[in-house]
Amino acid sequence: MQGFATSLTFSNILAALVGAGLGIIVGAIPGLGSVTGIALLLPLTFQMDPITGIIMLGALYYGCMYGGSYSAILLNIPGDAPAVVTSLDGYPLSQQGHGGKALFTANISSFIGGTVGIIMLTFMGPILAHVGLMFGPAEVAALILLALCSIGWLLGDNPLKGLISTFIGVMLATIGIGTAFGQPRFTFDSMYLLNGISFIPLVIGMFGFSQVLVMMVNRVDPSAKGLSGRLGLKESLLDRKEALSILPVSLRSGVLGNLVGILPGAGATTGSFLSYVLEKKVGRNGDELGKGRIQGVAASEAGNNAAAAGSFAPLLSLGIPGSGTAAVLLGGLMMWGLQPGPLLFQNNPDFVWGLISSMYLGNVMAVLAALAIIPFLVKLLLIPAAIMIPVIAVVCVVGSYSVNNSMFDVWFMLGAGVVAFFMTAARYPIAPLLLAFVLTPRLETSLRQALDISRGDPMIFLRSPIAATLLTLILLFVLYPLAKRLFMTVRRRGHKATAE
Repeated sequence: MQGFATSLTFSNILAALVGAGLGIIVGAIPGLGSVTGIALLLPLTFQMDPITGIIMLGALYYGCMYGGSYSAILLNIPGDAPAVVTSLDGYPLSQQGHGGKALFTANISSFIGGTVGIIMLTFMGPILAHVGLMFGPAEVAALILLALCSIGWLLGDNPLKGLISTFIGVMLATIGIGTAFGQPRFTFDSMYLLNGISFIPLVIGMFGFSQVLVMMVNRVDPSAKGLSGRLGLKESLLDRKEALSILPVSLRSGVLGNLVGILPGAGATTGSFLSYVLEKKVGRNGDELGKGRIQGVAASEAGNNAAAAGSFAPLLSLGIPGSGTAAVLLGGLMMWGLQPGPLLFQNNPDFVWGLISSMYLGNVMAVLAALAIIPFLVKLLLIPAAIMIPVIAVVCVVGSYSVNNSMFDVWFMLGAGVVAFFMTAARYPIAPLLLAFVLTPRLETSLRQALDISRGDPMIFLRSPIAATLLTLILLFVLYPLAKRLFMTVRRRGHKATAE
């Protein structure tokens, strides 16, 4: 209650509103994201009161989680990595004329997932942080390997093509100077590839520019999508059945996303994807995810917002950042003279509880700001293709160039778009490639760390109960389709023999 008394002052409410608005804008622009947004805003907060400053930064963080879904849903250009999963169902919904409902679902489920994460942080922050410590390099490597093994099977109609896309993503992620020995790999003596492939040009090319090519080949007039000339908040609201269908999805995705968020280095992308996997496996409409279902949008957005809240548990309780954004915030806390760790709750309770209570405030401000701009955003769906094609192309070029101020990234983006266009035509899914590209560096680092700890002994993965359990799940996951096919073959033969 003392924290709420601190955060509910006029200056702090204004700071939360400004931070949420800026976060939505930053998150919606491909190439920026929460890490860049907070890094740019951090120097401006040094002259503020620490509590006011962290409230603004926290609201910006949540705003970025909301904003990242906008360009993914409307333009098929994810604003950041977690929004890649959102685009799987969000953009098809826009194509079907339900872009407003997709945006509304994304905002409401983000709010629910974020609230679940904040409540868990409030009552179990230190406990969650210690649970996160149980996941060392071996456990994190096994968890990410489980995610990689499930990507190809779950995304796309053909598991074999999904696995091929996953392997391509893994190979692209290994380009550049290796983290283990510092030697260049697959650079072909090009100085532009020494730092590896940038994620933003890759995702903009494979999602955004490939969509430009599709629109050029098959121009679709907005009136053909079943869109009326009058699209506003009323048309975007969910009916009672739809609202009740996304509530359980958002709640369970919020819990899972929060637990993933506390793991060091796991991040919101892993939380978003695993929540989507859970919904595809246990959800009532799991088989239809990826074809334009609001449940898929809800699972992804609730998972990544809850993971964002979960990353604060190890940050505040142990001084260990759980994500790149949390690492920037850690630098800000230390600049203010605060030392995150177990004593922070005792020595600076006003700051800790002011921050946690401000997360409730920032989440509310972010969802209100997000809902307010839906009527303006859905108007984008009515713009003719002749105008949208050059606009999206310019956004793709500017977004790719702005990452490193390099024309190489622009040419790479164009090439990635052409490749993605032909992959899509051949029914090879793009999402597994991008998700594998994001997860592989963390897998490689964790795998190398685990083997360094054990002096090269792979038994470290079996001595850990958590890692051994995850490896068993991987084995079952891989063998399940083979066992199912064998069972169906035996069953058909049995029915045939009985009929004869």
